[in-house]
Amino acid sequence: MAEQIVLYIFAAAWLYQLYFYLRYILAAVRRTRRGNGTNQMDAPGVSVIVCAKNEERNLRDYLQALFTQDYPEYEVIVVNDGSVDNTRTFLEYWQKRYQNLKVTFVPEGAKVTSTKKLAITLGAKAAQYEYLLLTDADCRPQSTHWISEMMSGFASNGEGQTDIVLGFGAYFVKPTLLNRMIQFDTLLNGLQYLGMAAAGHPYMGVGRNLAYRKDLFFAHGGFYGLMDNKAGDDDLFVNREATASNTAVVCTPDSLTWSVPKTSLSDWLRQKRRHLSVAPKYKFSTQLRLAFEPFTRGVLYASLIALIVLNGQWPITIGQWPMLAAIGAMLLRWLGQCILLNTAARRWGVTRTVLLMPVWEILLPLITLTMMLIEPFRPKQKRW
Repeated sequence: MAEQIVLYIFAAAWLYQLYFYLRYILAAVRRTRRGNGTNQMDAPGVSVIVCAKNEERNLRDYLQALFTQDYPEYEVIVVNDGSVDNTRTFLEYWQKRYQNLKVTFVPEGAKVTSTKKLAITLGAKAAQYEYLLLTDADCRPQSTHWISEMMSGFASNGEGQTDIVLGFGAYFVKPTLLNRMIQFDTLLNGLQYLGMAAAGHPYMGVGRNLAYRKDLFFAHGGFYGLMDNKAGDDDLFVNREATASNTAVVCTPDSLTWSVPKTSLSDWLRQKRRHLSVAPKYKFSTQLRLAFEPFTRGVLYASLIALIVLNGQWPITIGQWPMLAAIGAMLLRWLGQCILLNTAARRWGVTRTVLLMPVWEILLPLITLTMMLIEPFRPKQKRW
């Protein structure tokens, strides 16, 4: 009887995992094919907004790529967010080189929790164009067609006016085990939020690669109601404003941006904790949908182990078919994961994974769960 109950639990979790990958992950993978970009004859003007806080080195390395875009009409707005390095001097010099570079700044002593949100707001106010395309100072576009590809999303929704376009932000590949984990985490999370948006359930975006209309931003009060959260300038805004009819997904290879990854575990954990801190602010329906996948994943592995324990004997006989069926189902799931995830990884040029995939998909939810359990007991930092 116990064995049958465990088998039913395993089957239910496996079926939901099948649904999750076919419904959401596959929807995103289909959109990773090479795109065509915006028709240059109908290309509207775009304001690319970059917030920079002590980012002189990254600006020297990556800002150049924003001025070589194959797009007819755009400006680059860099918002100096209280930098104490040579960011200001560097930007003043570059303004002499590029006429479409505009520089503004966050006023010194601005008493807000999130100066990043204030910086984006100031950048949006300075923008002369209706379309805002956001990226970070440590980001490099995949190609000279980045703006064109992202802007194609505003013409891709047949259900109504597209107000928000979600893109994928990849991390540079490094030959380290930590980078492999970051690559898998970023890949799976990216396919999840892009796939859910493609399936009509948008819930977040990443500020490394995100576009929306300026009138949407200001008509809805910008970051009103979100300023007390230090993070969330991208995902909380999208979670609040995105709908099935006003959101499009663009994740073709040329639409990607590449960012500098964390190189130490502590820095990555700190970054992940900051991202997780805004999750309780998501819509309740989004929280349930996001929690169910890792929950069923944990149930799947736990029930598989239980079946092995209940049936574990040698030599293996036909009477152990529940355990054999569960192992076969897990191998089938692993094969499907390899095909879907590695197809996207190959097209995007990020690290592919096969043997370490079960390790990452068990370890990462445990890290997330541990952070969520510890967070209420962490001393709160005093912020403006």
